[in-house]
Amino acid sequence: QDPTAAHYMFQDDPFLMPRNAANSRLFALSKESGRNAARYIIKHFPQYFDKTFAEPDVPCLMPETLTPQTEGVSEEALKERICLRRVKESVDLFDQLVQAGTPVSLETTNSLLDLLCFCGDKESILEKEEEGKEGMEEAEEISPSEQKAPKRQLPRGSPSPWAGWREDNNAERIFKIMPERNAHSYCTMIRGMVKHGAPAKAYDMYTDMLNERHKADVHTFNVLIAAVPQLKDRFLERWELAKVFLNHMAQQGVQPNLLTFNALLKTLRKCGGVGRSMSLLVIKEMEALDIEPSLATYDHLLAVFYRGVHLHSSGIISEVLDDVEKRSFTAQDPDDVLSGMQCCELKDIRLAYQLNRAMETGDNWRFMDMERLNAYWSKFFSLLCMMEQIDVVLKWYKEMSPSLFYPSARNILDLLQALDAANHLDMLPSVWEADMKQLGFSRRPELLDELLALMSRDQHPQEVQLAFATCAEDIRAVHEQGGKDQAPVQWTGSTLGQVALLFSRAGRIQDAWYWPPGQEQSAIGLCFCSEQVMEEFLTCAKQASAPEEAIKLVKLAASFGLPSSQRLKSRTKEEFELSEEQK
Repeated sequence: QDPTAAHYMFQDDPFLMPRNAANSRLFALSKESGRNAARYIIKHFPQYFDKTFAEPDVPCLMPETLTPQTEGVSEEALKERICLRRVKESVDLFDQLVQAGTPVSLETTNSLLDLLCFCGDKESILEKEEEGKEGMEEAEEISPSEQKAPKRQLPRGSPSPWAGWREDNNAERIFKIMPERNAHSYCTMIRGMVKHGAPAKAYDMYTDMLNERHKADVHTFNVLIAAVPQLKDRFLERWELAKVFLNHMAQQGVQPNLLTFNALLKTLRKCGGVGRSMSLLVIKEMEALDIEPSLATYDHLLAVFYRGVHLHSSGIISEVLDDVEKRSFTAQDPDDVLSGMQCCELKDIRLAYQLNRAMETGDNWRFMDMERLNAYWSKFFSLLCMMEQIDVVLKWYKEMSPSLFYPSARNILDLLQALDAANHLDMLPSVWEADMKQLGFSRRPELLDELLALMSRDQHPQEVQLAFATCAEDIRAVHEQGGKDQAPVQWTGSTLGQVALLFSRAGRIQDAWYWPPGQEQSAIGLCFCSEQVMEEFLTCAKQASAPEEAIKLVKLAASFGLPSSQRLKSRTKEEFELSEEQK
């Protein structure tokens, strides 16, 4: 892998090579938006894509048939509209069949319930888009006076008519009028209610299901266990209700699967101390049933024990990483994600390296999206700066940026502090040129302050001082002119003094004598006239044999009434050859 290359998703267009994390996210979203636009065109204008033959034939690339082909009021027409996910048309056609006295089979009615519970009794995306087009056409026909009429607003805090699970919605209405209901009917309603934010109604539906002597399937138990925190408030009550569902599974002969245990661990995340005491028993039960944990299992387990990372040791996370490092995972749970930020928060570099090896095993890296991956590498790099030698830090930085992550302002600050701790300040100019300027951090005041403070703190060899002065010139240019739609960066007294100090040490006396317009008598000017700056400036004037610059400095100190003005005056008389007029 080329460490200087951007992420592979940006290779198609070199113009869209991102410079920082913000650009990376924007370009990635733009690319996905383009894909969505292409799908929209293909779905809504299939007449322009009527070439249905190809060599070789790839069915998944052919346009889908999204318009109903069966006319009339019949069960076949209803089945077709259910397959096309046309919610409103399916409900209307079902009502017409019922009013006409035409019996609808239990299987078809259950399919309609599946659609309604999946969509939450809302319109499908396709139907919304079509209604939106009709609304726009109607709006064009409305007169201007009608358009100006104020619309009635809903009271503040009132729910949206399409929010969540509505009372007596079409799913509930159809369920009530069904002449026959089986276990599938109840399970569909329960899962739909939980999915769309009505866990209490789902629990009541489950009670009715038991009274009708039906058995739930494993998927229904999974959603009920996951909904336990919304049904009970106290930690112990949550665990007791989860145990009730587990006992019912055993009584009904329902075999738990991986998602059952993941739902249980997800519930234990919200059970406080009870969760910490019971979660390891859940893992042991999984081992007894020969069910391999997924990444979601480990993520829930770590969340149970490391909600407050300062309270616990790193023993469990080490055992988890030992298991993860040996396996290449496949997606089995929607919550599957390779998480391990606790390694960086625990400040344990050994665990961080172990997590990095686990991520490089097989295709485990796929379980981190680009945004999460950038956050991981950012924390990992900050930990490296804190715990490792500077050579190791720079080696990792060269391999990671920009192919794996885009450093944040916090990462650059950590890198500057690591260079300071290792006494490698001679590398500051390269950090400024290759990182701060290229990544768009040249206008961040906190980074500019830290960089100038490090460069101006100590005296360095002349070639280093010349490089520092070049950086100071760039920083001065940043303060002088703003970018597109950007205001100039504001000078501070300390910043101005540090820039003057760097110019003085490099022998650039004219650049050192720089004042922002109108600031000569301001508080910034007073902060500029620190004792160190004035002494260094006087030394620079002596090396350049410029007595007139020294006299200007003495006058400036006197105008501010500084105590050091007399000492500067005496030093000027002793170290410079002055004319009678200058004396």
